[in-house]
Amino acid sequence: MQFPQSLSRTQLPLFEGLMAAAVTPLLKQEVESPWQENHPEAFSEMSLRGAAGHCLNLLAPILRELSQNNDARWLSLIAPPSSLTQTWLREAGLNRERILLLHPRGKQSALQLAQEALKLGRSHTVVSWLHPLEQHAREQLEQAARQGKAQSLNISLG
Repeated sequence: MQFPQSLSRTQLPLFEGLMAAAVTPLLKQEVESPWQENHPEAFSEMSLRGAAGHCLNLLAPILRELSQNNDARWLSLIAPPSSLTQTWLREAGLNRERILLLHPRGKQSALQLAQEALKLGRSHTVVSWLHPLEQHAREQLEQAARQGKAQSLNISLG
């Protein structure tokens, strides 16, 4: 017996669903472990492709887990996409009392702001949306994360 599938309903490709399931436990493991001076994973990057709504749905459990971290420091979101609003944060179940939404001012770039937030060490994780991200910029974020004993997560949306 075959069941008709609604053509008006959008579905996520199988790979994206599997990727979200595989990434979430890895981030949970990182978040729950204490910072180590020789921590090899100070910088991580995710690349998401597709409709903005689908990408945010994939990100929601990761950001939710990070926002509920036991670390007393902030989860900082640097220059998030315009679709990531306070309403979306609330509806996705994130702990908004532990999140800072930061946007660059004046001549400051999002990369510079992310580096500054990482170096200060007042955030356990700094999430940036930088695309494209050159190798040199990755190294700068990793170095800043190590200096501030934080995690840098860059999300590349395309």
